Amino acid sequence: METTTTQRRTRLQVFTALKHPGFRRFWLGMVASVMGFQIMMVAQGWLVYDLTDSKLFLGYLGLAAGVPAIVLSLIGGVVADKVDQRRLLMLTQSISGLVMLTLATLVLLDMVQVWHLMVTAFLIGSVQAFDGPTRQAIFPHLIEREDMMNAVALNSMVWQGTRVLGPALGGIIIGTRLGIAPGFYAPLAGFLIMALMVSTLRLPPIKRAQGTSVAQDMAEGIKFVRTNRIFTFLIGMSFFNSMFGMSYIFLFPVFAKDIFEAGTSGLGFLSAATGMGGLLGTFTTASLGNFQRKGWLLLGGAVFFGVFLILFAITSSLFASLPLAMGLIFLAGACTSIYMISVLTTLQSLVPNELRGRVIGIYGMTFSVLPLGAMQAGAVAEFTSAPFAVALGGAAIILFAMGMAVTNSQVRNLGMQAAAIPQERA
Repeated sequence: METTTTQRRTRLQVFTALKHPGFRRFWLGMVASVMGFQIMMVAQGWLVYDLTDSKLFLGYLGLAAGVPAIVLSLIGGVVADKVDQRRLLMLTQSISGLVMLTLATLVLLDMVQVWHLMVTAFLIGSVQAFDGPTRQAIFPHLIEREDMMNAVALNSMVWQGTRVLGPALGGIIIGTRLGIAPGFYAPLAGFLIMALMVSTLRLPPIKRAQGTSVAQDMAEGIKFVRTNRIFTFLIGMSFFNSMFGMSYIFLFPVFAKDIFEAGTSGLGFLSAATGMGGLLGTFTTASLGNFQRKGWLLLGGAVFFGVFLILFAITSSLFASLPLAMGLIFLAGACTSIYMISVLTTLQSLVPNELRGRVIGIYGMTFSVLPLGAMQAGAVAEFTSAPFAVALGGAAIILFAMGMAVTNSQVRNLGMQAAAIPQERA
């Protein structure tokens, strides 16, 4: 009887942030939007590789999306701190939908060329520079402060959960008679649903940035991060994860087509395995409640993430076994989810409201390095091999995390420090 009661409490704890109606609508809109985004990523990668048969062009695709996201992300954070965040998010989602409508129509009419995909990636990356900080600035105002970690985990669950179904569905769609065009019409629907959900939200009065210029506001945000060592570390962790760790996702078409010879279905299975692992890690983190050892959780998750990436690369080269690769990438997905949720939870819990957009904008800059990570991984894979590129990324993550664990006690005590700081309601 006691065990059953404990299990029920754990299940309720996983979804506790959804008790807030505004956050619930926001979260459901994210499900639709991110599902479409995941399908778009699969369709874009497969179409580029199919048109060019070049690993390097997969890197160019990531570069086209990553450069504007990095360059504009801090400006996006400034804008998010200054304007009506609800209307800004509706605008970014609507623009993304229009871009997808154009690309889908080009594909449907058999007029698409590689440069169309590069331009599309550039435009989506530009919009994401404003969309990401705005999303992150909105949701803390839809919950109670004590539900922050759970809300962050639930948002992560959207990305991880849709990564299970989205890429698998995308792989199925582009492998059928329907062709690739529906892989771009689906994101259109998702973006519009998100815009509709956001239009129903009612936010409390929010203190806005008081700077007289964009440059002054940007400088204030950078100074805050630079002078707070914990924020410097957390954003550095995000950079390493994006630049070296998660770039393996962009090489999945190479593994599916050339190593496992499994085609579009193999691509979908690999992506789904990553998402399922991430979903497990997210559920685990969401159920921890007010866990105070976030430093060790973060560092341990990072190290094991790197280890599983290296094992994935080695076993893929030696055995070319898709089931074994799926198992290892599943575990890697779980580990990266655990430590990145700890990173974002701490950022959201400690940052002042009037600086939230800018700090998240800086965080978004490092997270947006993911496409540049794809570029470096694609280049390494082109001149060596895809497994070597993945193993190199895993080794970089391990070295950074272990270096921080050894040299910085503040990092090891991360959760204890965050818990000790009084928090006001957002």
